[in-house]
Amino acid sequence: MPAVLSRTPLLEAHLRLRAKMVPFAGWEMPVQYAGIIAEHRAVRTAWGIFDVSHMGRISIFGDGAGTLLDSVITSDVLGLPTWRARYGLICDETGGIIDDVVVLRENDETWTLVCNASNRTAVVDWLEIHRPNSRELHIVDDTKDSVMVAAQGPQAIERVSNIFGPSIKSLKRFGGVRVEWGGVIALVTRTGYTGEDGVEIVVPGAAGMELWDALLSAGATPCGLGARDTLRLEAGLPLHGNDISLETNPIEAGLERFVRAEGGYIGAGAFEGMRQKGPSRRLAGFRALERGVAPRHGHAILHDGTQVGEMTSGSFSPTLGMNIGMGYVPTSLSAVGTRLSVDVRGTSVGVEVVPLPFYRRQI
Repeated sequence: MPAVLSRTPLLEAHLRLRAKMVPFAGWEMPVQYAGIIAEHRAVRTAWGIFDVSHMGRISIFGDGAGTLLDSVITSDVLGLPTWRARYGLICDETGGIIDDVVVLRENDETWTLVCNASNRTAVVDWLEIHRPNSRELHIVDDTKDSVMVAAQGPQAIERVSNIFGPSIKSLKRFGGVRVEWGGVIALVTRTGYTGEDGVEIVVPGAAGMELWDALLSAGATPCGLGARDTLRLEAGLPLHGNDISLETNPIEAGLERFVRAEGGYIGAGAFEGMRQKGPSRRLAGFRALERGVAPRHGHAILHDGTQVGEMTSGSFSPTLGMNIGMGYVPTSLSAVGTRLSVDVRGTSVGVEVVPLPFYRRQI
């Protein structure tokens, strides 16, 4: 942990709301306000807001910006229409996942990439290493100059449109727009990490408190990283550093749909071999067969008393009322309905493989 933690411009707001603050990826962040379960349920039933300013925000613009991103991201970047975003993976030559990202195309020469906080430096370095030799291409890390707030939940679009205008309602999933608000320009994308509908809003750092207070005044529940984690787990969304990493690849992680087949990007050669051979292990979803302490990251997965894998994520699911988790097991043991057990601090807990995601919102 760094000696000095970075702080978002919303720190004062979190302290005012008596948030419990914790170190996370080099930042001082709110893990909860009223409580994780209450915040989780607010997002599932109404709407909540999250300070996600720790997430990396990188602007890539100028001649060759799209070509650079297309060469390092597994999904089809150049095929994106303007003002559309796409999820993808940045992998090394062996197929290991450096990070999972969302990239937005504003126009042919202006792009925004959002990455995980803990991987921001690695992503910027990777872009710099693979950039073409052009003075007209610029890679700018905007993270500490801006605020990013996620508004998530079934009421989020309606409530945010009351603040930013009707253009928010017309946004398609993974669409984006820039709107003038409060004397600044806000970037709004219909994206999120909770399994619910909603938007992520980026404004200059100086306008962050005004944005946060406007969303609170509109009825949003403030939510911390604890609820964000249980929400994304229910939605079957991987967390880099837990469920995916440099030691995992998209095929075994069930992310093959985000890896384009035609190649032309770093790691493509490795994926071709993986597809032909098939993965030796798979990331599977589990539900506990009994009540008790939830399996957590790092707990051993057992088959007939022998360790065959490891939990990568686990928690109590407030929506489903049961303990759930994800972990890697041999492909032969990854079929839905397979029963295994997890060593939870010396206690064997029965689990069953279930389909992912655990939760899917009603459309």
